[in-house]
Amino acid sequence: MNQSFSQKLKGFLKSWEMVLICILVAEFVIFGAANDKFLRPAMLFNSMNDFMSICIISLFVTFVMITGGIDIQAGSIVGLTSIIIGVTWQDFGFNIWAAAGFALLIAVICGALSGFFVAYCGVQAMVVTLGGSFLYSGIALLVSNMASTESYQGISGFPDNFKILSKYKLFGLIPSQLLIFIVLVIIAYLLLHRSKYGRRIFLVGVNQQAAEYSGINSRLVIMSTYMLSAASAAIAGIVLTAYLGSAKCDLGSNFTLNIITAVVLGGTLSTGGKGNVIGTALASLVIGLLRFGLPLCFKIGTQYLDIPVGILLLAVVVGRAMAANPAMAGFFAKLKKKEA
Repeated sequence: MNQSFSQKLKGFLKSWEMVLICILVAEFVIFGAANDKFLRPAMLFNSMNDFMSICIISLFVTFVMITGGIDIQAGSIVGLTSIIIGVTWQDFGFNIWAAAGFALLIAVICGALSGFFVAYCGVQAMVVTLGGSFLYSGIALLVSNMASTESYQGISGFPDNFKILSKYKLFGLIPSQLLIFIVLVIIAYLLLHRSKYGRRIFLVGVNQQAAEYSGINSRLVIMSTYMLSAASAAIAGIVLTAYLGSAKCDLGSNFTLNIITAVVLGGTLSTGGKGNVIGTALASLVIGLLRFGLPLCFKIGTQYLDIPVGILLLAVVVGRAMAANPAMAGFFAKLKKKEA
């Protein structure tokens, strides 16, 4: 038992998740040394509200990418969810929670539609979700035109029992958005790493044909991952709407780069077959703290924050490609022999 625990500990210390933890620690050290405000718990926890939506969506986009797909429409579904909540509550007289539930249902239908084209029609996921991104953004704009409020103003005045989603703080410090994220991490981990469904996702990602021969309905599995991704985008949209106190059709429009970077940085292969919920969760926190720390500590304008995120994405993708290249592997093997 002790030996098994020791082996697991050694494996974890050598894992990519440990590297991400070290990056998180480095961020705290560097940003904390540059500006002690970064280390103030109240400010740090409050900053998480600004990027927690990205963290939530990234968890379930991981499922999609493990199957070998990609989802770049999640940001559009955030905006669609938000404006549906606002319009159905303000102009159609829905109860606020009924409006949120209806928005969630519409989001899942959107995910099912895109998943159907990918899984059952064989259309490339990039093409489908790119089209979905434009389609759902357009639908969100159409829905906003039904509102009695001008779209640029946003729909506000939501009841307090809805805004509590983002206003509540555990022990007066830990925001509810972080608590929701932790709960979703646990759910995503159990689904992906501790269930038959998760094993099917990995098998489909490794070899879809072999999965079919094993009796797995690979098409249904693929479609379900897009539905889960859309549901997570809807949850993020609900939480973000409650946090901002305003429903707008363009919420989440700039999330895509951060979401894909968090998933890839977390250890998920873009070709499918490999991924980790814990890695994605840690990577999303790395990106979130990076986007918080750079403006606070180094006065970098928010309009430039996509640059370091883009560099992270390129570095990880290029690094993996080089590591998988036989010529590069042989080169590093020769270097090790020379050092020995």
